Amino acid sequence: MRLRRALLGAFALAALADLASLAAGHDAGHLVAKPLLMPLLAAHAVLSGAPRLLVAALLCGWGGDVLLLSDAEPAFLAGMASFAAGHVCYLLLFRAYGRQDADAHHSHLLAGYGVVLTATLAALWPGLPADLRVPVAGYSLLLTAMAYRAGTRFGRTAGAGGALFVLSDTLIATGVADWPQPPRPDLWIMLTYIAAQYLLVTGTLKALDAHPVTARSRAEVRPAP
Repeated sequence: MRLRRALLGAFALAALADLASLAAGHDAGHLVAKPLLMPLLAAHAVLSGAPRLLVAALLCGWGGDVLLLSDAEPAFLAGMASFAAGHVCYLLLFRAYGRQDADAHHSHLLAGYGVVLTATLAALWPGLPADLRVPVAGYSLLLTAMAYRAGTRFGRTAGAGGALFVLSDTLIATGVADWPQPPRPDLWIMLTYIAAQYLLVTGTLKALDAHPVTARSRAEVRPAP
């Protein structure tokens, strides 16, 4: 319990250090703090008895974090692929452990995400480089599916995490499309991203604790007390 709390505290400190570095324009602090975030959150998740798919999703996020430290286009594409793999892990997680009958009661959420996806891609499309349009569209579809499933299968906390993930990556996409940016755009991207991953982890663990019947092979994913 103490180690788990210590890891969560270390994650919070790394997040504060990263955000403060971005706010101050201190690139070196960001380069040090950002790669620490997902390993610390993943270690906390492991000690909390998280399913392996959740840990895999976080580690894929770590890969994307490191790759996106570079501004080169190949690194951007590789980072997007790493995050896409993380979204696949989340989708498999929601399918394996989520409430299987929930989707039928959330048609409004599905419609809402459909509208957001369509409108966002339509607005961004002209400004995206030609060679990035199809990859960004495919990634956006996968991300939106993850966010929708998070809310329908694992509840409001995970659903909020999924929505913030959509917002964070949309902010990245507006920069790629050369839209006008707010001051310190990376600060807002990282703020929403850190919150998204934390809420997805918290929502997952909360859902598994609240609905143990829905977690198949429960004894395999949660430690004995």
